[in-house]
Amino acid sequence: MSAWKEFCRGKRSDEKVAEFELKLEENLFDLHNRLEKEIWKPDIYKVFFSYDPKLREIHEASVRDRVFYQAVYRILYHIFDPGFIFHSYSSRKEKGTHLGVRNFSKFLRKVTKNGKVGGYVLKCDIRKFFDSINHKLLLNLIKEKIADEKLLRLLEKIIFSFEKTPGKGLPLGNVTSQLFANIYLDELDQFIKKELKAKYYERYCDDFVILDSSISQLNNYLESIAIFCREKLLLDLHPRKVEIRKLHLGTDFLGYVSLSNHTVLRTRTKKRMLKRLAVLKRELESAKIEKDKAKQILNSYLGVLKHCRGNKSREIIKKMLAGII
Repeated sequence: MSAWKEFCRGKRSDEKVAEFELKLEENLFDLHNRLEKEIWKPDIYKVFFSYDPKLREIHEASVRDRVFYQAVYRILYHIFDPGFIFHSYSSRKEKGTHLGVRNFSKFLRKVTKNGKVGGYVLKCDIRKFFDSINHKLLLNLIKEKIADEKLLRLLEKIIFSFEKTPGKGLPLGNVTSQLFANIYLDELDQFIKKELKAKYYERYCDDFVILDSSISQLNNYLESIAIFCREKLLLDLHPRKVEIRKLHLGTDFLGYVSLSNHTVLRTRTKKRMLKRLAVLKRELESAKIEKDKAKQILNSYLGVLKHCRGNKSREIIKKMLAGII
């Protein structure tokens, strides 16, 4: 029941969720019995596309399966999360992009001695990360901490319920995929921290950075990381998204551009925000959206701007919607 409460938060207006809730007790008992008898099989995924801002293919499980995946997530999270490094920020409680950006700024100031000396950042991205996760390797990593055979059989069904290419791939729509991704890339985190001993390292999903005062050191890190990813994780770095740049030029990471003494919102994020607000204004004027809903969207954007130097953007937003909200 706790998994259901967590899952349905903010989703009760969804037709499929409401339909499941009409026979909630019956549906949950049926799911429990199937799991107990080990006859549960995942339903077919529903495929749709999302722009956030780039096009992504999302595979959404049935409501029944998503409730089950939420329960699995709650169990596995407490087993695996304590072993993850501190500076891994994706899909973790009390983490997220804003903390990642704040700590990046702290690293930047330490490396450059508050802007008094030069420094560099190595930025990396895994090529087609979710599509490239190897099922067998992931399951073996999970087996290092879980011995329960029944649970392992269920996890194997979840992992093998989807593939982009034979034996590879996780669906972006599953809550379990977020945790599986962290389990998979924790191998990389541990290698970078313990073997390479990189001091200033951060990762958010498959985007990661290392800061250092030496460009040659970063090049050495890059060579070792590329080999480790390819040989140990069967992954490749994205050739167009790997770069070493000077810190004083600004670093675009986690939606913000960090400089030595301040942080600004990424330009394309700001443009997308203002474009969405222009649409919001028209929807309000034509009564296509309720004011309360519009206020929620507005407050979320103002919240994003709280974490950077964004006075001009805040003024533009307030003027744009003055007298309407």
